[in-house]
Formats: sequence, C-alpha cells, structure tokens
Amino acid sequence: MTTQIPEGDEADRPLRADAARNRQLILDTAAEVFAEHGLDAGYDEIARRAGIGVGTVYRRFPERDELVQALFESRIREIVTIAEEATTRPDPWDGLVWFLERALERQVADRGLKEAMVRTVDQDAHMTIGREQLGPLIEAMVVRAQADGTLRSDVEATDLGVSLMLMSSITTPQQPELWRRYLALFLDGLRARPDQGPLPLIAPADESMHAMMCNLHGTRP
Repeated sequence: MTTQIPEGDEADRPLRADAARNRQLILDTAAEVFAEHGLDAGYDEIARRAGIGVGTVYRRFPERDELVQALFESRIREIVTIAEEATTRPDPWDGLVWFLERALERQVADRGLKEAMVRTVDQDAHMTIGREQLGPLIEAMVVRAQADGTLRSDVEATDLGVSLMLMSSITTPQQPELWRRYLALFLDGLRARPDQGPLPLIAPADESMHAMMCNLHGTRP
C-alpha cells in the first residue's frame, strides 16, 4: 500500500521523498479512476480516493494532459523492466514468450487507460517511447530467438509490437483473458519450421504504430 502524505503547507516542508510519494499515489489512483470512468473523471474523485486534498493533485499536475502523459510513461517503464528481464533469460524463446505474456497482462489490466491515452499522447511521444526504450529490447529478443533457430527469420520487432496492441483488445466480460487463446495461436505462428513460406509484405515502420493504434480505437492520428 502506498504511504499517504497528510495535507498541510507543502511549501514549508518541500521534502523530495514526500513529493515523490504523493506523485506516485496520484498516478496509482488516477490509473484506477480512469480505467473505471474514462479520461474525463474529475480530479476531485482522484483526490477523494487517494485520501488527499484536490489542491495537491492540481499542484502536481496542473494540466490533465500532464497527468495522462506521466501515467503513460510510468506504465511504459513497467513494460521496459519486463523486457529487460526477458532479454537475460537463458532460453531465448522462453524469454520472448515470457515477455509477451507479461506485457499483455499489464496492457489488458490498463485497457481503459490505454484507450483514453490514445486520444491524448501524441505521435512523437509514441515514436520516442518505441525507438528509445522498448524498441531496442524487443529487437534484442528477436535477434536472440532467431539466432537460436526458434523464431522464424522474417519476423521483425514491430511485428511483435503490432500484435501486442491487437491482442490487448481481445477480451470480453465473459472471458476477460480471451487474449490468451490468440496469444497461443500467435506463438504457434512465430515458431520457425522448415516448410514455412515467407510472410507477405513487409513489417510496418515505427512511424506507423501510432496511426494503427488510433485506427484500432476509432480515433484520428
């Protein structure tokens, strides 16, 4: 449980540790509220649920877009940590599968937030996140598994990114983990086999990821 920081005159005691804890408390609570009520949920609801004053929320995040961007970056860092661990696993194929499963678990859990963020986080932010943080790690997983002979040779890192994006939307109230069925099908298709023909077309470029995410959620890039 995140430690709650009591309300008071924060200007009189600007402790960096206190500020960091309050910021994380707001981010964690906002993730829950946005998932339930969407991006238009009021700051007063975030503050009430976090047990802090609404003024604290506004001081940390004066603009709503700042809060959404910070929350997006926080969740991406979680995926990056998973990817980093996946690249160190002894078996390249197991590491790749482990990453895909854990990344999907996180994305599905944050589905409401992800759908809201696609309307707010701009293309440059998605490109920077993909290229500088996740991109190199996913590329390393692909190279390792291909060198091991377990991953088909014509798969690109962006193929995995696109597939994660699509599968994270495959869930229903009756089967909240329906995505696991399609992950199994996807993994079967990723396996290298001697009788495989080449994949049609080429993998999308990094620049296309934001547009595809917008298309998926019915918004404009």
